[in-house]
Amino acid sequence: MPTPRKLLADRAYDARRLRDWLAERGCEAVIPPNPTRKHPHAYDPVAYRLRNVVERMFCRLKDFRRIATRYDKRADTFLSGVFIAAALSWWVN
Repeated sequence: MPTPRKLLADRAYDARRLRDWLAERGCEAVIPPNPTRKHPHAYDPVAYRLRNVVERMFCRLKDFRRIATRYDKRADTFLSGVFIAAALSWWVN
């Protein structure tokens, strides 16, 4: 799998070790600094707003009971349910 260009995460993932690990692989960490940090780092607030789109899609998928409770035991069956739920969500909106 190719390395993504940016990683969008919330403040819980604000750790120097994670940032260094991502930088070694050529990935930019878009993580707002924890408010308790003495020396806050810069981040891209415009790119961070895109995280909301992903969070809303996960919320929409969890509206489907089958996805939220994961009734399916096999991963391929569960993935097909996720695809159907995503297609229905896209089609309705």
